[in-house]
Amino acid sequence: MEIVDDLAALIRRLEEVEKKQAALQAERDHYHALYLEMLERCRKLEKGLVGPKSERLSGDESQLTIGVLETLLSERDLAEIDELAKANEREVKAHKRKKPTGRKPLPDHLPRVDIEVLPEEVQREGLDAFERIGEDVSEVLERRPASMVVARIIKPKFVRKDRDEKKGVLMGETPELPIPRGMAGPGMLADTLVKRWDDHAPLNRLERIYARDGIELARSTVCQWHSQLVPLFAPLVAAMRLDALEAPYVCVDATGVLVLKKEKCRRGHFWVLVVPRRHVLFEYTREHNGAAVDSVLAGYQGYLVVDAHAVYDHLYADETVTEVNCWAHARRYFFKAMSSDPERAREALALINALFRVERSIADKPRREKERLRIKHSEPIVERFFSWCDAKWPELLEDSPMYDGVRYARNQRKGLQRFLHDGRLPLDNNISERELRRQAVGRKNWMFLGSDEGGQVNATFTSLLASCRMVGVEPWAYLRDLMCLLPRWPKHQVLDLAPVNWAATVAREDVQAKLAADPYRALTLGD
Repeated sequence: MEIVDDLAALIRRLEEVEKKQAALQAERDHYHALYLEMLERCRKLEKGLVGPKSERLSGDESQLTIGVLETLLSERDLAEIDELAKANEREVKAHKRKKPTGRKPLPDHLPRVDIEVLPEEVQREGLDAFERIGEDVSEVLERRPASMVVARIIKPKFVRKDRDEKKGVLMGETPELPIPRGMAGPGMLADTLVKRWDDHAPLNRLERIYARDGIELARSTVCQWHSQLVPLFAPLVAAMRLDALEAPYVCVDATGVLVLKKEKCRRGHFWVLVVPRRHVLFEYTREHNGAAVDSVLAGYQGYLVVDAHAVYDHLYADETVTEVNCWAHARRYFFKAMSSDPERAREALALINALFRVERSIADKPRREKERLRIKHSEPIVERFFSWCDAKWPELLEDSPMYDGVRYARNQRKGLQRFLHDGRLPLDNNISERELRRQAVGRKNWMFLGSDEGGQVNATFTSLLASCRMVGVEPWAYLRDLMCLLPRWPKHQVLDLAPVNWAATVAREDVQAKLAADPYRALTLGD
């Protein structure tokens, strides 16, 4: 009987020990998670103060990642990726011209002013004593102050010499201005638009810039000008948006902005919609929710390249919109895990970086060729990556940076794989993030919006200016000419005035004639 009691006591004691061990293990896991969290916070703080802002690995880390890749992929796959990259390098080198050495010549379109420098001896004795046998010419870039002119609109009055009283006094019509009865012509308005929305100058800075040229221009005046111009440009931006929503795929992202009205400060949101090599469109909404997404993407059917935010989820219900996820976004999680779990982070980064290497090598290939090369080279890497994620998942500590990265990849598996089978789709959504940076840079300068209406003004003009930059159109001349053409342009042809179509439109004889007839534009062309 005593033996039974002793065994029972021993069992109870073992159970108590196991409970204590479980509690200690849970406590250890808790403190380890806190340690990893603090380590990540310290890394972020250090990087924010003194570190590089990019996600590029250091030289040593990059070499370690390459070494890790050799253990994750077969020799054959590695050899094929290397050969693909080398073939692309050979192709690029064959088409690249040798870089010119020395100073780059100054642009030919700039006017030249000759400054002739004579030797002192020639100056003393005069030109008659010497024979000129040649010259040495060098060029220096100089700047004249920006010039403004006042256009005096003179309308002579006429009557017929035969004194036909029925005809009365004859007088020309006042040339139409972008803002009726305004004080600024299209060139001046375009200058304020470019400075405000492309160079990100806040209104008080614009006020100082024009004051240096002796122009007293109140910030409230510039603000009113831009608000009054929105109805003129809005039909063009709306047509660009409809055209963008016809594209087979669009890249979308969003960022917040402070809106400071008389009441307390709140948040608004800018969305960017990019169709590569065609349009960049911004839209402002008060909220960041499903209703806002519906307004931005109303009627869209096709591939949607986005991050995995839940606000887009309802779009995928009827399968008219297909989610495509961003490998750069997935990569970011593992880069953040480098400080807390470097070994596993290097393995994930090695595989993702291999995908980007393949993509760089095939970037200029036709769609079908790109699909074939992706299936051959990228698909084995993607399969290996997700096998790695599935294998590591049970080992990971919940809420650690590595756990977050693997969870994201596993949850977005289908969206991350879709690029493999359609050569039009990008590997990442970096293009929309780059365009959205325009708002981030502006936000550092003008700090906040004054109202929701200010958000609409911002979105209208940044859409046009960002599209100009994408397709290589000079923004000031473009906006100036738009203001000359838009008032009388056929509404059903307004898309012809989009930046992507501008080169073809402005080359037309009828358009050249309309521009030449505008007296305000003629003043801005110089001599």
